[in-house]
Amino acid sequence: MRIPAVALSLSLAVSGAARAEEGMWTFDHFPGAAVKAAYGVTIDRAWLDRVQKASVRLTSGCSASVVSPQGLVLTNHHCVVECVQDISTPQVDYVKDGFTASSRREERKCPGVQAEILESITDVTAKVKAATVAATPAGAFTRARDAATGAIEVAACAKSPQHRCQVVSLYRGGQYKLYRYRKYSDVRLVFAPEFQTAFFGGDPDNFNFPRYNLDSAFIRLYENDTAIASPDHLRWSAAAPAAGAPVFVAGNPGGTDRLLTVAQLETQRDLVLPVGQLQRAELRGRLIRFSQESAEHKRIATDPLFGVENSFKVFYGRQFVLNDSAFMQSKRDAEADLRAKVAADPKLAARIGDPWGEIAEAQKAYGDLYLPYRQLESAPVTYSDLMRYARVLVRAAQERAKPAAERLPEYNEAALPLMQKTLLDAAPLDPELEELYLAFWLSKTREYLTTDDPAVKALLGAESPEALAGRLVSGSRLGDAAVRKALWEGGLPAIQNSADPMIRFALAADPGARSARSQWEARVSGVIDRSAERVAEAQFAAYGDSVYPDATFTLRLSYGKVAGWTHRGRTVEPFTTFAGLYERATGSEPYQLAPRWLAAKDRLDPATVFNIATTNDIIGGNSGSPLIDARGRVVGAVFDGNIHSLGGDYGYDGALNRTIAVSTASITEALRTVYGQAALVAELTGD
Repeated sequence: MRIPAVALSLSLAVSGAARAEEGMWTFDHFPGAAVKAAYGVTIDRAWLDRVQKASVRLTSGCSASVVSPQGLVLTNHHCVVECVQDISTPQVDYVKDGFTASSRREERKCPGVQAEILESITDVTAKVKAATVAATPAGAFTRARDAATGAIEVAACAKSPQHRCQVVSLYRGGQYKLYRYRKYSDVRLVFAPEFQTAFFGGDPDNFNFPRYNLDSAFIRLYENDTAIASPDHLRWSAAAPAAGAPVFVAGNPGGTDRLLTVAQLETQRDLVLPVGQLQRAELRGRLIRFSQESAEHKRIATDPLFGVENSFKVFYGRQFVLNDSAFMQSKRDAEADLRAKVAADPKLAARIGDPWGEIAEAQKAYGDLYLPYRQLESAPVTYSDLMRYARVLVRAAQERAKPAAERLPEYNEAALPLMQKTLLDAAPLDPELEELYLAFWLSKTREYLTTDDPAVKALLGAESPEALAGRLVSGSRLGDAAVRKALWEGGLPAIQNSADPMIRFALAADPGARSARSQWEARVSGVIDRSAERVAEAQFAAYGDSVYPDATFTLRLSYGKVAGWTHRGRTVEPFTTFAGLYERATGSEPYQLAPRWLAAKDRLDPATVFNIATTNDIIGGNSGSPLIDARGRVVGAVFDGNIHSLGGDYGYDGALNRTIAVSTASITEALRTVYGQAALVAELTGD
C-alpha cells in the first residue's frame, strides 16, 4: 500500500509551533496545559514522575515499562526476538514455538541487553557551548564538543557503576542535556509468544490496519542474581480503553528529522534514501534465497529477514514523502517564514548569520564523501557480528591508550561499560549468515567505490568478496566470548600480536575507515552541526518553547486519543478483536494460526479488544512503549504505526497518522486462556 502523498502534503505539520497531539515531548517540558485544554485531564509533576520511574529504555533499540513489583517488564516480541533466537538451538526453536518460564529459575538471560530507567535530566548547554565557542574549523568544533560532553558524562557517573550518563544534543545542538540512568545489565526473558502469533499477517500487514498481533513479551530485571524490587511500577489494566479516551505513550523514539533544512531533506531524498533502499532490496533477496535453502537456514534468517523487510518499508515511506512536491514546498515555505522572522530583527540577524546557506553549501561535500563514509565507516558493523567485534576490539585498544579528550566519543570512559557488556556477553553466532553479510558488504563497497579505490584494494587485496568472507569467517575465533575477553583485557599489545584473521583484517581496514570519518567530520557533520545550533537559536527566538526537539532515543511523552481515521471515503475503526483474528486466518503463511490458538478458539472471548489505533505521535524506537491511560495505568504496548505514519520522520499528520498497540486486555486473556500462565497474570493484576 502506498502512502497518500496528497493527504500528507496538506496536513503534515512543518511550522515551528506544534499543533494539538503533535510532539514527542521531554519529561522536563511537557505541555500539560495543552492536554488540559484538549481533554480536561491534569498531568501534574507527580503523574510525570511516576511514569518516568516505570519507563524503560532497552539498549537493543526499544522501549518498555515496569509492570509489577518484582521487576517484570512489558515490551514487544520483536524487541526481544534476538534474545529468543539466541537461546534457541537447532533442536529447540523458541522463535517458532514461543518461550514460557514457569518459574524464576527458568527465566533466561538475554545476551547484550541492558535496561535503563531515567533518573534525572540536567541542562549542561552552557558548559558545552563554552567549550566550543572558539573552536575552529569544523573538525575542531566536533572534537571540542565531544571532549566536553565526554568529560561531563564521566564526571556524573564515574563513581557510580550502577548508572549510565549521556549528554544528549536537543534541537540540533540548541540545547545539551545530561541524562542520568539507573542501569540493569542482567535482563532475563520471561515470556514470548510464537513468531507467527506476534507477527501474524507478516510483511503484507506490516504498517497496515486492521492488525491482529500479539506483539508483546515479558522480561525481568535482575541485580546480584535476584529479581529487583520495583515499587514504582505502572498498574496493569485488564480492560481496554474506550474510543475517544485520552492516552499517552512514554518511550524512547529513536530519531526524527523534522528540524532538518530543505537542503538536508533534498540530500536525503536524492542520495541517502536511494542508496540505502537499493542495498536493503538486494540484501532482502539474498536472505530470502538463503532461508529457502534449508530448514535451519530459515530458522536463523527469520529475524534478520523481518528486520530488513521492516526497514525497507519504513524508508520507502520516507522516500515517497520527500518525492511529494507539495510536501517539499510546504517545507520551503516554513523555512522561508523562519528566515524572514530572523531578517526582520537586525540584532538577531547579525547573531544568526546564514546557517541555512552554510548547511546548503556543506551538501556538496556530503555528496562527495557520503559513499566512502557509509561503506568504510558505517556499513561494516551494521550486520556482521564478527566485524563488529573486531572493530570494537581494535578501536578500543587504540582509543583507551589515548588521553580522554583525544578519544572518539563512543570510547569515553562513561561509554565503555555498555560496550564491554555487548562485546563480552556470550551469544551464538551463525557462520553462514556471517559469511553472507560480509560478502554482501564487501561486494557493495567494491561496486560503489570501484575496484581501483585505494581503500577497496586495502580491503580485498587479490581476493574476491566471497572468498575473503569465507576465509575470515572460517578462520576467526571471535565467536568465542573467552577469546574476545582475552583480547579486550590484553589491550593494544594483544591486538597487535593477534593472528586472528578478523583482527588482522580490521587492523588493515581501520586507516581507510578513520580517514573517511575524519573527512566527514571536518567537511560535513562539523559544519552542519555548528550551523544547526544557530538554526535552533532562530527557532527559539521565533517560536519560543512551543517547539519540541527532534527524537533522540531519549525518554519522551506523547499525548493523543483512541481513534480510527477516514481516508478516501473509507473509515477505519480503532479496534480489532479476537473474532477478527480467526476470520482473517487462512491456514497459510502469513495468516496461519499457531496450534495453541486453534485449540483455544472456543475458550476465548471473541469480543476481546486485540489491537488499538490512537493519534499519538511516535517513531521507531517507541516499539514496546506503554500505552497509558489518564489514571497512569498501562492499557497496551505500542508496536507499530499505520501506513500513513511512515512520513512521521519529517512531520505529523493528525488526520491520518496512527499509533498501533496491542491491548493489555488481549495480553491478559491470551496469557490466561491460551498459554496457561496463571501465575504471570496474578503478578500483573495483583491477584
